[in-house]
Amino acid sequence: MLLYGAVDFRRALSQIGAFLGYRVTVCDARAVFAIPERFPYAHEVVVDHPARHLGSAGTDRDTVVVSLTHDPRFDIPLLCEALRRPLAYVGAIGSRHTCAERGRSLIAAGVTERQLARLRAPVGLDPGGLGPEETALSIAAEVVAVRHARPATPLRAGTGPLHAEAAHTCDPPTRPLPMRA
Repeated sequence: MLLYGAVDFRRALSQIGAFLGYRVTVCDARAVFAIPERFPYAHEVVVDHPARHLGSAGTDRDTVVVSLTHDPRFDIPLLCEALRRPLAYVGAIGSRHTCAERGRSLIAAGVTERQLARLRAPVGLDPGGLGPEETALSIAAEVVAVRHARPATPLRAGTGPLHAEAAHTCDPPTRPLPMRA
């Protein structure tokens, strides 16, 4: 999980990313924000231009990239690089207006419509949360939903087994389970 930009959401998202088993890298071009003590759950904190860092980063189809910069000078080159790679997830924070502007800028910079369709922006699901932790949770929930190719609908809205790959029944066990004190 590669996180770019100096905002409070990044600290919370680095914690959730580590909890989910990702190797988390936090990157910011400004040394004053890229301080390892601010991100105790990150495996690595890097001072570098986001697009340059991503350009030299080893990525694969399981890599998650999230831009939290709020700055087109960083967002556009970073997202151009990210959307040209076969990554698991590419997201960017911002209002709907900002995301629409960013989309036009990405197309002008040479990103194809197909590549742009992979961008999750505004990033995250909408559970109605506020603050860094709840925003990070909404982003992580979308990452998990995308990883498992699920629509992220409430469980109560579906039918059938909860887990697509394993259909377990609710039949009682054939023998009683031991009781624990």
